[in-house]
This record gives sequence, C-alpha cells and structure tokens, in this order.
Amino acid sequence: MAGDPLYGHSPRELQALDRSVVWHPFTQMAEYADPLVVTRAEGNYLIDAEGRRYLDGVSSLWCNLHGHRRPEIDQAVREQLDRVAHTTLLGLGSPPSIELARRLVALAPGDLGHVFYSDDGSTAVEAALKIACQYHRQKPQPEPQRTRFVALEHAYHGDTLGSVSVGGIDLFHATYRPLLVDVARVPSPFCYRCPMGLQRDACHLECADRMDRVVDDLGGEIAALVMEPLVQGAAGMIVHPEGYLRRVRRACDRAGCLLIADEVAVGFGRTGTMFACQQEGVVPDLLCLAKGLTGGYLPLAATLARDHVYQAFLAERAAKRTFFHGHTYTGNALAAAASLASLDIFEQDRVLEALPVKIERLSCALAPLADLAHVGDVRRKGLMVGIELVADCASREPYPYEVAVGDKVCAAVRQRGVILRPLGDVVVLMPPLSITLDEIDLLAGATGDAIREVTES
Repeated sequence: MAGDPLYGHSPRELQALDRSVVWHPFTQMAEYADPLVVTRAEGNYLIDAEGRRYLDGVSSLWCNLHGHRRPEIDQAVREQLDRVAHTTLLGLGSPPSIELARRLVALAPGDLGHVFYSDDGSTAVEAALKIACQYHRQKPQPEPQRTRFVALEHAYHGDTLGSVSVGGIDLFHATYRPLLVDVARVPSPFCYRCPMGLQRDACHLECADRMDRVVDDLGGEIAALVMEPLVQGAAGMIVHPEGYLRRVRRACDRAGCLLIADEVAVGFGRTGTMFACQQEGVVPDLLCLAKGLTGGYLPLAATLARDHVYQAFLAERAAKRTFFHGHTYTGNALAAAASLASLDIFEQDRVLEALPVKIERLSCALAPLADLAHVGDVRRKGLMVGIELVADCASREPYPYEVAVGDKVCAAVRQRGVILRPLGDVVVLMPPLSITLDEIDLLAGATGDAIREVTES
C-alpha cells in the first residue's frame, strides 16, 4: 500500500517535509538526501511509505524486543487508556508503576529493592550519578569528599550533561567538555584494539590491573564507577573479556565506592540473560534500565537502588535528605502497562529459554564474514553484534572518517530489505529477541553481501 491517508501526504511529500522541518539526531542534515519514512510495522518488519518491507535489524535503536504491533502489548496500552494515561508520581501512586516496580525488584539480582523511574537511558544514568553523590553525604558515616566518578574509555551513557561527563567518545562529547564534571578514565577492555598492545590468548586482564590502580589511587575521592556490563554498546560493541566485571566489583568494594551498572542497552535478554550482570554473579549498587523496558513501545526508564543506598535518603523532612530529582512523565501509566505486558511475554513465550538456539544460529551465520577482506573483527555477545570494517586487516588501520564505509554498507543492506545503523565503521546487528531462524539467515546474509559490495569496490 503506497502512502497512508492517515498522514494526509504522499510519500514524496512526507520525504520533502521530513527534510525541511525535522532535525534528526546524530544525523548530518546537510547530507540528509534520501529519507526512508516508516509508516507501519508488522512483527519484526518495518514498512515504508511506499509499502516496502525491511527487517528491523537494530530493533528500532536497540529497544524493540518482541516485534512490532505485538497484540498483548497493544491491548495492555488500550486498556490502560480506558483508565488513565498519565498522572504525576510526585507524591501520588499508580497501579501500573507499583506493579512494575514490584516485578523489576523480583527479577533484579541481589537486594536491588527500590525503583526510581525516569524517561530514558540518559536520565536513568543521570539519576544514578546524583544518587551516588548524595548517598555519600547522607550515609551513616558521611564522606562528602566523594565527588569524583570513574568511567571507561570509549564509554557512552547518554546525552544529558551528567551522562555526557561519564561518556568517553570524543566525536560525541569533546565539544561539551567545558560544561562537564571531572571524571577519571580507565582503559576499556577492548581486546581487538588492546590499550596494552596484548593478545587476548596471552593476557591476564592487564586492563583490569590498570583499572585497579586508578580506583585504588583515588580511593576515598570516588563516588561511583559507572560502566556497561559485558558490552560497551555505542563504543562499537566492545565485548569485555570474562571476569572483568567481577574485578570491577571487587575494586569498588575495596575503595568503598558504588558500582553503577548501565544496562540500558544490554538488559532484558540482549546478552542471553535477563540482565548482563547476572552472567558474572555481580550485584551493582545502582542498576540503570531503559530501551527494552517497555518492549520498545514507549519511553520509560528505571534506576534500581540497593537497600543500603535507599536507606541513606530516609529521614524526617527537616533533615532535607529527599532526592530532589524527577520528571513530569516519571512512571507514566501507559509505559508501565506496556512494560508489564512485555514481562508477561518473557514468561509466556519462554523468551530467554529460546535464545540459545538463536544465538548459536547467529554465530554460525556470521562466521563466514570474519574471512572477508576488510572485516577486522566480528564481536558478539548474545544477540548483540559489531562488525568492525578496516582499510587493512593486517595493520588494523581504520578507514578515514570521511569515507563513511559503515554508512555505505548500511545503505547497501537497505537495498536488500534490512535496516541497520552503523557506529562509525562498526556495522551493528541487534535484532529483536523475536527474530526467527530464517530471519537470522537473512540478516547475516544481507550484511555479508553488502560488506562485499562496498569494500570490494
């Protein structure tokens, strides 16, 4: 079906309007020449204004879990609309937000017993940073000097100023450095481009040794260390070696600082378990969730706090220990209803139990890509994949930024009926958890063909 009368414009008119009035994120608008306008979706597919179908290979920016127009989530949102769409959570409660908090606490590891809602991944991290700073001022033995944060190189935690401060991608963050707080950096455990120049099969987590030294040296200055467990997503799908997360937890315990786990991208089954921290038996002090929380339907985020952190904020009003932070749409009822339906689907479809077969199929389907002339590294954890393209595999020399090879590959794969979005020259695959085995073959095959077309020409 070409066009859609609900929008009142032809496909060409929609494209022209898009170019003229919408400022797209992370998009150079001077070169935005051929917009693809999505008007509908079905299952794991997006449908454009001309009626063409595309496999949603990046889950609509890593958030869709169970496919589009999932009847159970649609119905949950409709039923909530018949009750109330939104009320403030500032001093009021709502059944969907209460029940969702109860279920998140039950799912989370350890004693992460209290849920603070916000709007998106950046605000979930922002809340965690402020909670950590205030916690040290209000805990039974206060340490107000703990105002510094430790973060990984290449980190990305969102686009609000606190989240940008702990970010470490110069392309995104360097412009705003004059506005940001001071953060200590530790090397990313990036095995393909090891900061110590080592090979993974011969190393002993020397990157964790460097992390230990930074944390131990700063000690009583640190409020918290913030990191994405197991995979640094926007850094280019950097998959951490086994054991690194456990080392970070031990370092934080020695230093007496909090561990903030940003599971905005890696949570809700993406790495093969509900939460990435569970794979190394780690309980963070603050756990940040968003993206897949609603199944990819509506904006909602949550920052879960351990009991000892939460207790530091409890006192009589005059003590002024309240967490003075919040958002208009905190705990939105429609988003919470969608989240509850998404969690129901995890149970009824046994989503996590079905993942190992899909993960193995994806691993096998990607194997031939590692032999392509300009594929430097294929990184995967669960259903999260980064394929790093390089000008020369032997030297690992990257392509010049302006060549935009990753963009060209994603344009070529679109012609094969798949939507992807690169991170520089790292082609990212992160399909919905509902992807079928045949769709996995389509995803990997179309990606390989597009890489060959672009790099071999």
